This record gives sequence, structure tokens and C-alpha cells, in this order.
Amino acid sequence: MKKIEAIIRKSKFSAVRDALHEVGVNFFSYWDVTGLGNEQEGHVYRGVSYSTSDIQRRHIAIVVNDNFEKITINTIITAASTGEVGDGKIFVSDINEAYRIRTGEKGGETLN
Repeated sequence: MKKIEAIIRKSKFSAVRDALHEVGVNFFSYWDVTGLGNEQEGHVYRGVSYSTSDIQRRHIAIVVNDNFEKITINTIITAASTGEVGDGKIFVSDINEAYRIRTGEKGGETLN
């Protein structure tokens, strides 16, 4: 099993969510995060332009079976990409075990 974590633009979340549902990823967690990166977002307040280094993003966490890793990653890349700096990052790590709390089942079947 793999844990796929993606940090994406908030504006692309709906497209990523819908694309993941289309390929069969129906459960994941997400939360709003603030980070620092190479992108500098510009803001205008009362006609004065200024930039800030705080960047608002959405963090998505998904656990999938090994055979679904590439499909999930490619779906996120396709749906989240704008081609501009600040599109985000994807991180993949191994999951040793998973348990379904309700039944006590363990292993990859708990992800279905």
C-alpha cells in the first residue's frame, strides 16, 4: 500500500476531487494549509500592490493499493497542473499495514 500526499492549489481542488472520483478513488482526507514556496502571490489593497510569502494550499492524503499508485498520481498531476510555478507537490510513502476499525480486518482489502 502507498500513501499519496498532494499539496495543490485551492482553486484546483474541485477538478482533482472529481478526477479522482472518476478513476475510483472515493475516499481521501484533505485540509487547508499555509506554506512557503518559490511562488510569490501578489495582492492589491487600495491600489497598492504588495506580495506575501504565505501561500494558501490544500493538502490531500490518500492511501491506495500498490497497483493503483500510478493511476492516482497521474490523475492528480493531470487535474492539478496549470503549468505555472506553484502547482504543488506529490509525496509517496509506503504503508506497512491498514486496519478497518469496525471489523478488525487488516491489509489492502480495508481500502475497498
